[in-house]
Amino acid sequence: MKGLPAGRYVDIPSPLHRTDPLVKLVCVFVLLACIIIADSVLQYAAVTVFLVFLSISSRLGWRHVLGGIPGMYPFFVIIVLMNSLFFSTEDPLFSFWIFSFTTEGLVQGLVVVLRVFFALVLGNILTSTTSPLEMTVAVEDFIRPLRFIGVPVGEVAMIIGVSIRFVPVLIEEAGMIKKAQTARGAGFESRRPGERARAVLPLVIPIFLSAFRRADELSVAMEARGYRCSERVLGRRVARRFSAFGAVLLSSCLLLLLCEIFVF
Repeated sequence: MKGLPAGRYVDIPSPLHRTDPLVKLVCVFVLLACIIIADSVLQYAAVTVFLVFLSISSRLGWRHVLGGIPGMYPFFVIIVLMNSLFFSTEDPLFSFWIFSFTTEGLVQGLVVVLRVFFALVLGNILTSTTSPLEMTVAVEDFIRPLRFIGVPVGEVAMIIGVSIRFVPVLIEEAGMIKKAQTARGAGFESRRPGERARAVLPLVIPIFLSAFRRADELSVAMEARGYRCSERVLGRRVARRFSAFGAVLLSSCLLLLLCEIFVF
């Protein structure tokens, strides 16, 4: 399991794996709302406790729940610096040229990083405990009301499901390309930011070409098999799994959201 890229479905017995995929998808959106509206230490602590509970329920292990998030620290550092140095205020701690370092900006940057971190953990848990087919059916059921305004629900759900399935594949392929470039002398391990940035550029074109090639191969394979998007076929292939754990999970998410709005 340690070698699997983040976001790839892991088939292990756990309460979260056995939960209905639509319930999990709704819970993710409710928790994202909780993350967005959180504005106090108590609210962030409540969300943290809930994420820990989900991680334990998934039985994935912390290494897989976090996935590649620790490797995104340069992105997080940039967010904190952008907020700290460009947050407009009348009383900065110090100023230099166009930069003004403020405590309010630092706090805002840390809050943004924390929200992004929580959202990424939620995404890892969802995609790791839900198979691509289950995810497609869950998205289809979630957006089903849009069919009354002419939205092709089945096609949209299929596109989203395929996109989710391609994310870990492309991450894995990016890792393979990075190893190949490193063997050719690319400076990915250099301590100089400029050299590391230049080393990343050769990865962009191969990854894009690989994505387009895989998309073309998939479309040809689907056409060769006479694929027709059928909501009823998908619905028959994924049985609904309403359970007590799913009901408790959904109720707890909604209760947390209501508490953040009206109590905390």
